[in-house]
Amino acid sequence: MSFPFEALMACRAELEAEASANDAQAVFPTRGLARLRQLGVLSAALPLALGGCWSDAAPEAAAAGLLRLLQLVGQGSLALGRVVEGHVNALRLVSRYGTPAQYAALAADVRAGALLGVWVTDGARPVHMDQTAQGLILHGQKAFASGVGHVTRALVTARTQAGTTGMLLVAVGQGCVIHPSIGGLSGMRGAGTGQCDFEGLCVSPDSLIGQAGDYLRQPEFSAGAWRPMAVALGGIERLTTVLREQLAARGRAQAPAQLARIGHALIAAQTALGWTRKAALVATAQDRYDAGDIVATVNLARIAVERAGLDVIELAQRGLGLSAFIKTNVAERLTRDLATYLRQPAPDETLCEAAAWFMQRDLPPAAAALP
Repeated sequence: MSFPFEALMACRAELEAEASANDAQAVFPTRGLARLRQLGVLSAALPLALGGCWSDAAPEAAAAGLLRLLQLVGQGSLALGRVVEGHVNALRLVSRYGTPAQYAALAADVRAGALLGVWVTDGARPVHMDQTAQGLILHGQKAFASGVGHVTRALVTARTQAGTTGMLLVAVGQGCVIHPSIGGLSGMRGAGTGQCDFEGLCVSPDSLIGQAGDYLRQPEFSAGAWRPMAVALGGIERLTTVLREQLAARGRAQAPAQLARIGHALIAAQTALGWTRKAALVATAQDRYDAGDIVATVNLARIAVERAGLDVIELAQRGLGLSAFIKTNVAERLTRDLATYLRQPAPDETLCEAAAWFMQRDLPPAAAALP
C-alpha cells in the first residue's frame, strides 16, 4: 500500500481555509480531520502488515514517508499537524513499549477511525494512579492536551504509589471530564488544546504500557522530536510561499530588499528541511548510533528548525509590513500558529547540553540519506 501524497497536497487549500475560518472562535478542524482520515493519514504510520503504508523492514523509507506526510499536513494546518503528530507519537510509544497484543488491538482501533493523543502535561492536580481491588483508579488532570474532545484514546503518564511514572492507554469517554479548548492561546487555536480530568476513573491493569520510566527513556524520548520538526517545516515552507506570493501580487517582489528577504526565507526553509532529515535519519537508525549522539543531534536539529521558523516569521512580517498583522491575511494566522508551535520546552538547556556533548566528538555522519 502506498500513501496518496498527491491527494494530500491537493487538499492543502481546503485545510488552510478551515484553519483560518476556525481561528477566531478556536474551533477544532473536524472537516479537515475527516478528510485526513479518509486519505488514510491516521493509519499510515502503522506497519504494512497492520494496514499501514511502510514496511518495518525499510525504516529509512518509512521515516521519509512519514516526514513527507507530516510536512504536507503542516503546510495546510499546523493545528491539524499537531494533532496528527500526537497520534503518530502514541502509536510509536505503544509499538515500542507495549505488548504485541496491545499494539495489534490499538492498530485495529486506528483502522476503525480512532484518534490518539499523548497527554503528559499535568494540570493543577497531577495525575496519579492507585492500585485497588477493582483495578487502577486515576486521580488528577492533564492540561495542554491537544485534540481534547476529539481524541478517543489517550496515552497519559501517571505517578504510581511507589513514586515512579507509568504510561496508560485510556479510552477518553464516560468518566472523563473534558474542559473546552484554551481559547486564550494566541496561536494554534484550532488544535483543541484543553484539559481532561480523570478523577475517579477506573481502568484495567491491561491499560498499562511498558514499564515505569519508559516514557522518559532515552534516546527515544528525545529522538521522537523529529516528527514535530516535520510539521513545523511544513509551516515554515507555507509562510515562505505566502511571503513570495503576496509580494509578487503587489508588484514588490523585484525590489532588492524584498528579494533579499525572499532569499533568506528560502535559505531558512531549506536549512529546516536539511536538519529535519538528518534528525529523522539518526533517530531511525538507533542500532547504528550511540544514544548520546542521537539525543544531541536531534536536539541541535530542534534548535535549528526553531531558529529557521523564527527567522521566516520576522522576514514575513518585515516584508509584508502592517498587512502581516491584519487578521484577514493568512500570513497573520500563520505567524501566530508557527510561533506558538515552535515554543518547545527548555530550548536553552537543550542547546547547551547538545553543544557540550559534541565538544569532544563529531556529529554522527549521515551513513545514508532519506529517499
